[in-house]
Amino acid sequence: MTVTGTDIVELDRIAVHESLRVVGLAAEDDWGRDTPCAGWNLRRLVAHMTAQHLGFAAAARGAGGEAAHWREPADMGEPARVHRVAAAAVLAAFAEPGATEREFMLAELGAGFPGRQAMSFHFVDYVVHAWDVAATLGVGLELPDDVLGAALAVARRVPAAPERRGPGFAFAPALEVPDGSGPLEEALRLLGREPGRWPVRK
Repeated sequence: MTVTGTDIVELDRIAVHESLRVVGLAAEDDWGRDTPCAGWNLRRLVAHMTAQHLGFAAAARGAGGEAAHWREPADMGEPARVHRVAAAAVLAAFAEPGATEREFMLAELGAGFPGRQAMSFHFVDYVVHAWDVAATLGVGLELPDDVLGAALAVARRVPAAPERRGPGFAFAPALEVPDGSGPLEEALRLLGREPGRWPVRK
């Protein structure tokens, strides 16, 4: 599946809105819950998501090489609200005319990428992180089939070499994909998640 420049902005918007929905379901006593991201509770995961939104928003506007834009907020206050503000910033930046044609400098990777490709990184991150939050809360993820298919296409292109996976990297080592897996399960397992360990409870 090819993700075009126009498509990627819309696909990313849908994934980000789903992440906003599931983060918004968290109650006060949920923020300390463990998540599929090893060593992170839900508050830390949402802080990371917030920082990534702000970093990518800066990258879309030519300032992604500055590490300060990628730092997690020192004070998350009300995590859902802080995250929502950051999500609005990245969606606005990606929607600007010509954003898909710009080079995005991604400080964490120490390199620049074409806008479409950088947005695809953000998109697959937010499908996966939306699932991380949903799994933490025991709720289902609500994404259309075309979005999941596009996320799988991106996930299949993520480097799987052992030296690019694990602690300190965006994704854990890839897991075996059972025959008959749907696009969400396949994408998650390719990116090191074990969906079977996180059943939907409500």
